[in-house]
Amino acid sequence: MTWRAWAEAEARAVRAAGRWREPRDLDAAGPEGKLAPDGRPVVSFASNDYLGLTQHPEVIAAAHAALDRWGAGAGSARLIVGSRPVHTELEEELADWKRAERAVVFSTGYAANLGVLTTFGGPDTLVCSDELNHASIIDGCRLGRAKIAVYRHRDLDHLRDLLTSSSHRRRVVVTDTVFSMDGDLAPVEELAELCPRHGALLVLDEAHAVLGPDAAFEGVDVLRVGTLSKTLGALGGFVAGPAAFTELLVNRARSFIFTTALSPADTAAARAALHVVRSPEGDTLRARLRTNVDALRPAHPSPIVPVVCGSESRALAAADALLERGMLVPAIRPPTVPPGTSRLRVALSAAHTHAQVAELAAALRELALA
Repeated sequence: MTWRAWAEAEARAVRAAGRWREPRDLDAAGPEGKLAPDGRPVVSFASNDYLGLTQHPEVIAAAHAALDRWGAGAGSARLIVGSRPVHTELEEELADWKRAERAVVFSTGYAANLGVLTTFGGPDTLVCSDELNHASIIDGCRLGRAKIAVYRHRDLDHLRDLLTSSSHRRRVVVTDTVFSMDGDLAPVEELAELCPRHGALLVLDEAHAVLGPDAAFEGVDVLRVGTLSKTLGALGGFVAGPAAFTELLVNRARSFIFTTALSPADTAAARAALHVVRSPEGDTLRARLRTNVDALRPAHPSPIVPVVCGSESRALAAADALLERGMLVPAIRPPTVPPGTSRLRVALSAAHTHAQVAELAAALRELALA
């Protein structure tokens, strides 16, 4: 079989399973835009721009200024000549934000997870990973060549058993703090108590933790992985933690060493967004986001609100029905989620108006999904 024949056969198999996907252009600056192919107006409830900072004038102005000063790209990897003053400034401010000694910026959050788990994993290491962790964590575990033990979702007893029974010289516990498809939280405080008892490094992916959790980590070896593309509305990722750990990442993480540095414009945008997040305006934006979440699902802990439909066909039908009403809410299906748990994944933002959220809530009730 030729490679073309193989690729065509694989594509037919995906289509036959009803799981073929294609990108759709959304011409938008904020939640409202026009969706390809027919240019219909929609309100998007699919973005991770949780605080609406992709459109903040100070963020945009910072990106423009960096573009004018340094150009479109960094031109090289950080360890060659790709590092600019704005990279160092952002790292210093991220470390202060996360109450850590140091931080190191990666080109994406995905690359940050790969860097951490390939650097701190290895043949003599046990990595315990929550079963609902993000794909970047799963891939990092695999590439690290460590022994991988998957513990039941949020199950501290199962995790404790795995750590206790391990004979490995080193141990790592890795988890999302906010899980990307369910919007629920990891038991961060309990993990911070458990890991030191077993000499385990705690790795937290805080990509979606715009509303928390934000625990204190006294006496805990912890690396906090974050993204610049969600709460901060730009692009990139970072790792914050002890200087000995982050400096090792700079020297060992292949996803840092062997890639061109994050563009100056994205770096400057993230830095400006961080200033907003840490200001009174940031408090206001988080409060507005909290209000929007409560309007759709009171007391839900994150802006990711799943509406579980069960079958793939029901999830797709629900997404289509919402789209007919001018609301873009993606249907999430296997293999992203387990069979029988296909869902709508609502992602709320401070940029959504109260009226837009109310209209979505009414539509979900009308479709018997609320």
